[in-house]
Amino acid sequence: MHFHMTLKSRNAKTGPLPVTTSTAATCPDACPLKKAGCYADAGPLGMFWKKVTEGKAGKSFADLLQSVASLPAGQLWRHNQSGDFVPDETNRSQIDAIKLKALAKANARKQGFTYTHYDVINSMPNRKAVADANRKGFTVNLSANNLDHADDLAQTYCGPVASVLPLEYQRTTEKAPQGGKQWAESLPAYKERIEALGLTTAQGRKVVVCPATYSDDVSCSTCKLCQKVKRTTIVGFPAHGVSKRKASAIAETVPAYAMAAE
Repeated sequence: MHFHMTLKSRNAKTGPLPVTTSTAATCPDACPLKKAGCYADAGPLGMFWKKVTEGKAGKSFADLLQSVASLPAGQLWRHNQSGDFVPDETNRSQIDAIKLKALAKANARKQGFTYTHYDVINSMPNRKAVADANRKGFTVNLSANNLDHADDLAQTYCGPVASVLPLEYQRTTEKAPQGGKQWAESLPAYKERIEALGLTTAQGRKVVVCPATYSDDVSCSTCKLCQKVKRTTIVGFPAHGVSKRKASAIAETVPAYAMAAE
């Protein structure tokens, strides 16, 4: 498996902070976006992710740990702009808890954050591994497929939650005269429309749409909301990317998630 650290991201939404990329082999089957809808499958990120997955870029996990440990104290960084945690060799549905513990240790005195689609509802080993990382200051957001799933994840109490949102939560754009895209909806109009759509889960949890998805003046490097391990709000990400309609369809689905017996 290969892993790569970019010391200064050129992604406008992320901002100029260190980011890592993990081989696609780390993505668990529990993630429905693995087969269709993942934003990281296309574009420049998709091409680079393929290189890391094929071993044409990146280094070993030990090298990744060294890169993280070498970051300055207090440095904000994002683990896995694409990819997930290293799976256990004997059970790929489970996180390799030893490697996650080593990553959390390397993050000491830094401000690392990431997201995981590993199942923490029905897998107690995954829940414990994630809870341990969060206790040690490495923020692991639980990735929800929709807001009902977000409620179920929040009830595991092992980490903060982020969720995919349907396309209607996206600020609308249009083609710009000079090429590319520009906002077709004013910021006040967008916020009013989103407020009308509803910003709470079925169980009453507050949902905050990621500011970097609708504002040119905000990025992960300035927002830092996803790094706050003790927050109770759900951070929502409107479906985006080439396969955004497939991701939106997943976000609109309401499956029956059952809490595992404790």
